[in-house]
Amino acid sequence: MSQNPPTPGHGETSQPDGQPAPPLFPSVNRQPLTRREAKAREAAAAKAAAGPDADAARSGAADPSGQQAPAPAAPATPARSIAPLDFDAVITGPIAAQRDGSIPEQAEERERETVGARRSNFISARGPAADAAQEPVTSDPFATFEELAAQHDEHAPDAQQDSPLVWRQQHYLSHTEPPKKKRSLKPLWVTLIIVPIFGGLIGGAYAVFQPQIAKLVQAITPVDNDYTGNGTGQVLFTINSGDSGSDIANNLAKKGVTKSYEAFYTLLLRQKPEPNFQPGLFKLAKQMSAQAALIALQDPASKMENTAVIPEGTAEKDILPIVAEATKLPVADLQAAAANPAQFGVPAEAKTLEGFLFPATYTFTPGITAHDAIKTMVDRSFQALDEAGVAPADRWKTVVLASIVQREAGLAPDYPKVSRVFLNRLAQGWDLQSDATVAYGTGNTHTVTTTDAERADAGNPYNTYVHPGLPVGPISNPGDLAIGAAVHPADGPWMFFVTWNLKTGETIFSTTVEEHDAAVAKWQQWMRDNPGYE
Repeated sequence: MSQNPPTPGHGETSQPDGQPAPPLFPSVNRQPLTRREAKAREAAAAKAAAGPDADAARSGAADPSGQQAPAPAAPATPARSIAPLDFDAVITGPIAAQRDGSIPEQAEERERETVGARRSNFISARGPAADAAQEPVTSDPFATFEELAAQHDEHAPDAQQDSPLVWRQQHYLSHTEPPKKKRSLKPLWVTLIIVPIFGGLIGGAYAVFQPQIAKLVQAITPVDNDYTGNGTGQVLFTINSGDSGSDIANNLAKKGVTKSYEAFYTLLLRQKPEPNFQPGLFKLAKQMSAQAALIALQDPASKMENTAVIPEGTAEKDILPIVAEATKLPVADLQAAAANPAQFGVPAEAKTLEGFLFPATYTFTPGITAHDAIKTMVDRSFQALDEAGVAPADRWKTVVLASIVQREAGLAPDYPKVSRVFLNRLAQGWDLQSDATVAYGTGNTHTVTTTDAERADAGNPYNTYVHPGLPVGPISNPGDLAIGAAVHPADGPWMFFVTWNLKTGETIFSTTVEEHDAAVAKWQQWMRDNPGYE
């Protein structure tokens, strides 16, 4: 015998295997309703379930005779009203029970009591009048699910009706993060390509138009590197024999006469023809404009008469003409007076006054004699030796060594080192091998370079490549710095030195022959790169 299939319960649908289908959940991604909106929706649902006869009954209309119309007959199958939806009750009550396939009577009764209690509370809050106008509704939560399921079924495709999982996938929010888009490197590559191109174009344009740009910048923002006016106070400024325009510009700035080297030297380059400066002592002022200083140096009235400027390291034969020009004495008179060194109190070893004509700036009184002029310079030399702590018995050797240091050393810090090299050589029994002494013996007092033949000439008494020990006499007139280096040499094991840069005076000090040969090679390369130096 065949059995009738079970009738689906509340909120259930039949499946082929006879098991109740999972309930259909309302969409959870809809906006939540307020209580007023929920009540309105419940009333509309109740009205739709009651049909048109209920509208006539609720209208309360009476017939013309004043008697109330009889109520219509109840339908054979009364419509199920939608109870207020209590989400807490739905989630914790019937749905949870329905998952197990059945609803226990106790759970159903408890849910009905809960919904009824909430309904009563709501009615009491609204008042009796509002309650009278409201149609009674059932508190069956399954009717609510059936109604929502019916509304959902009207819009859902037939192919998706049978699967609650499909409905859940469509209506539940996804927590899966969308894949992150990869950042394109194209803008970076474009930047890396365009920036160097523009940089190169700008750099090339600047290199081509740099002079014009410099002139434009100078015109817009003039450089404040010059004073104005003729200055104040007094400054004694010396132009030494052989000073170039660059030397004069540098010395003026150091003395505080001009504001900068550039102010005077730039002005000097614009002069046509070039100025011819005379050695001597000039009376200038502090903070003069470059133009005012240039005019003063060319004005004979600014030059102090009877003034002689003797630079350090100048030889005797070059000093006498300078003194003759300052004192207006004949050079021959000065040479005759210097021919008798003993009358000036120099050491007995001295055959000339070389080394004892102290380099300084002298202002001679008008009408001075040749003897007195020379004696003034010799006495100044004795004063410098005494101030350096040199005893009269040691004056000769001190002056000879100091004269070599004066000619060989370049920079001031190198003077004590050069003195130490010569003393180390004497202590080790080495020849001094000073090119400056060889050059002096040949009559060349303006350079320290020599040839192979000159260094091999034994007839030169000043040739320290051939003759051991110190030379036979001084080779220049040393100043205070060279005398101090001879008295207080530096400590060190150096045996060689080479002034490899004749422009700057930079010197390399060495202990071994190999180090010295490398330094000589560097100096020779500099000489090839800078022709004209001797």
